[in-house]
Amino acid sequence: MTNASADHDDEPSGRRFPRWLMWSLLGVLAVVVVGYGAIFLYAKVLNDSPDELDSTDLDAALQDPEPSDDTSVDTPPTTGATSPATTASPVTAAPSTTASPSTTGAPTVDGTTAPADSSWATTDASELGYRVKEILFGVDADGVGRTNQVDGAITISGTQVTSGDFTVDVASITSDESRRDGQFRGRIMSTDEFPEATFVLTEPIELGTEPVDGAQVATTATGELTLRGVTNEVTFDVEARLDNGRIGVLGNIPVVFADYGIDNPSSGGITTEDNGLLEFVLVFEPA
Repeated sequence: MTNASADHDDEPSGRRFPRWLMWSLLGVLAVVVVGYGAIFLYAKVLNDSPDELDSTDLDAALQDPEPSDDTSVDTPPTTGATSPATTASPVTAAPSTTASPSTTGAPTVDGTTAPADSSWATTDASELGYRVKEILFGVDADGVGRTNQVDGAITISGTQVTSGDFTVDVASITSDESRRDGQFRGRIMSTDEFPEATFVLTEPIELGTEPVDGAQVATTATGELTLRGVTNEVTFDVEARLDNGRIGVLGNIPVVFADYGIDNPSSGGITTEDNGLLEFVLVFEPA
């Protein structure tokens, strides 16, 4: 009886999985699952990265601007009979020249309102930023930063954009994550030393036709892009539209970080590709 009992106690002891080790492994597994779940939740749900800029964003940016606070039309006459006389004079003085379309529709781009060239300046409806593919501890995500601090102008003559230049306040570009923004302004873009990014058009953009209100053009642009003090020539596709008296331009420029002396943004458990997109919607009004 004693020997049988001893044999019974000894037999399972060689195969028994230590309980403390089992709970330790389960604890580690739980931490991994919870941690990965939190990362997945952030990357796919909480990471509020906007979609890539597209034609929908261009449509939205070209919506009618806020009406100007111009009371000259609605102000009641203050001089009695003199008001009809003064309003009648411009009407009779405007024979059938092409002034009517220019005053009732979008500003003409080249011709009636400008003897040769017409200049257009960016508005705060413009938006520009970066898009970079990230991997957060094995989970795919997008790092996106945007700003509307874009100062630029273009000149249009006939069927061509003959000149254009733009300056961006790089430090004003922000994302949904302050830690990403700190890295972006610091070791990645060094905005204290290089506060601005610029683009200068070096070849005319051929539109194919003189722009008219509602017209849309797909073409290419070539110029010099300067990021972090390094300049490269770039050629990229753009979509342009004249609508509501304003010009909208949509496009993106592929950027290889090493070409501009930009270190790969990867750090810790976050890795990125060695390239990204500079994407934009630019909105112009007559200067």
